[in-house]
Amino acid sequence: MTNVRNPGMVVTDDRHSPTGESPTFDLSAYLNQRQALVEAALDCAFPLTYPEKIYESMRYSLLAGGKRLRPILCLATCELTGGTVEMAMPTAIALEMIHTMSLIHDDLPAMDNDDYRRGRLTNHKVYGDDIAILAGDGLLAYAFEHVVEETKNVPAEQLLKVIARLGRAVGAAGLVGGQVVDLECEGRTDTTLETLHFIHTHKTGALLEASVVCGGILAGASAADLQRLSRYAQNIGLAFQIVDDILDITATRAELGKTAGKDLQAKKATYPSLWGLEESRQQAKQLVEDAKAELAPFGEKAQPLQSLADFITSRTH
Repeated sequence: MTNVRNPGMVVTDDRHSPTGESPTFDLSAYLNQRQALVEAALDCAFPLTYPEKIYESMRYSLLAGGKRLRPILCLATCELTGGTVEMAMPTAIALEMIHTMSLIHDDLPAMDNDDYRRGRLTNHKVYGDDIAILAGDGLLAYAFEHVVEETKNVPAEQLLKVIARLGRAVGAAGLVGGQVVDLECEGRTDTTLETLHFIHTHKTGALLEASVVCGGILAGASAADLQRLSRYAQNIGLAFQIVDDILDITATRAELGKTAGKDLQAKKATYPSLWGLEESRQQAKQLVEDAKAELAPFGEKAQPLQSLADFITSRTH
């Protein structure tokens, strides 16, 4: 059942359990609840208006489903550090807008050239390369506008820090920089583990880290807590990418919702190609354990983030 005194916590009621165990966190219910909140906010943020084609294109990719992991991490961290869902929601869905932009652009023929995303045709396959590029541009620009216009009850100084953090995560010091090095390494056989780490801590990890840290910034978390959250996020970000690399080899297109085997086809360096599958799984597991250790000072309040860390290594898509 849902704990009404704290709607952020979803627990199963074990009061009548013969073992007498304390209530346990129900991640599935938590994710369903948070995904519904995020989906509703995303739908409201982008009404269909003139020129309809660009709004249709943006909504096509933005509302295509997905785990909504980045906004959920932002909401969870804000609550953990004393904030509210309402305070964090504009930033949470801005993160999903930025993430969706990166997926639209990543799928383009000049980039990873993919035909499927989240179980259906990629944006450029439906609307053409030109509109897909503009849809990504539109989502990125609106993400920053939305944070500033819609965030309530947050001091301006904290809001500025969030904007700066988002900008860094998506720019050449973050996502863009990682994508550039990824493209440069495609087809090469001499990519080192250090270079692979750079690619993924920037291309994938930077936005995941921003998702976690921005939640804390909005709530006014201390510098020490922000450092703990940053280290937690860095670990789960790298674990997330390692699992992605594993799934690209072991899962089907139906399971992934996108083309499987793309990394092997493009001759990309991946963690399994450098470590092998079993070592990659062990490394991801250790990263998750390290991430969870960073949350120890927060106690039981950190259960959502603890469970989300475990979810990263157990996911199948």
